Amino acid sequence: MKSKIWLALLALYIVWGSTYLGIKVSIETIPPFFHAAVRFLISGLILVIWQRSAGHSMPTRKQWISTGIIGTLLLLGGNGLVAWAEQFIPSGVAALIIGSMPMFLVVGEAIRPNGVKPNWQGVVGLLVGFIGIFILVGPSEISGSTEKLNTFGVIALLAACLFWATGSLYSKSADLPKSSLMSTGAQMLMGSVSLIIVSLISGELNGWDISAVSARSLYGLSYLIFVGSLVGFVSYGWLLQNAPISLVSTYAYVNPIVAVLLGVWFANEVLEPRIWLATAIIIGSVIFINSTRPKVRYETKEAVVENTH
Repeated sequence: MKSKIWLALLALYIVWGSTYLGIKVSIETIPPFFHAAVRFLISGLILVIWQRSAGHSMPTRKQWISTGIIGTLLLLGGNGLVAWAEQFIPSGVAALIIGSMPMFLVVGEAIRPNGVKPNWQGVVGLLVGFIGIFILVGPSEISGSTEKLNTFGVIALLAACLFWATGSLYSKSADLPKSSLMSTGAQMLMGSVSLIIVSLISGELNGWDISAVSARSLYGLSYLIFVGSLVGFVSYGWLLQNAPISLVSTYAYVNPIVAVLLGVWFANEVLEPRIWLATAIIIGSVIFINSTRPKVRYETKEAVVENTH
């Protein structure tokens, strides 16, 4: 059993760590919001049909509304903005910024009605973590960077963190299907609807030549659908049932490192000293916050918040 757990955990590390590079490759010739809509439409259909054939009930009308809200917040506001930002931001940097999302969850939990306030250790962790983000994305004169990051891309990634935090906090009290995979599939379907609407409204499809889509982008999109979404969630669901949550949650610390390394190896992204410094600070602060925070669950099995890519 231990070997199976570690194999599943290793798969989760690599699969969810690699989705940032998968997004980068996909959007080379496919518009970002549209690529996400296709990804989650297909993934969602597969999950819902699979779970229905396994005997699980379809979501009720109220549950469809709940999954629609969560899917819009997490997949449009979260994943969609990440895909848009990766047009201008290296995939490894995007992964690091999104890796700070637990800090936004702590802040969101603190300010919501009847929420749990962080203790003083948590406040220290937040301050240190946001210093790490500033080192990563701050002015090059201060951070010592030789490459200036796109301001709008950075803002989009920080907004994605806020959307994910909002969606995950909402999911804690939302009426969702009992089957976590049915819930995930429903969220993907509803999120894909929001994504295609924004894709059409934003005009990103105007002038887009579908015949110009490269095989490389199609491979990237296929990887995101069948490996990033399906294999990742099945592995995660199995681990939740067979491994300690403290062990499963380590994916949040490892994924950004995997994403940074893959970006360097396969996308020729620059790995500056400040990126390593920011990586250590951000991930270290998240680990510290998680180890000292009050015992409140910020993530749920039913929400796709775990797949922030």
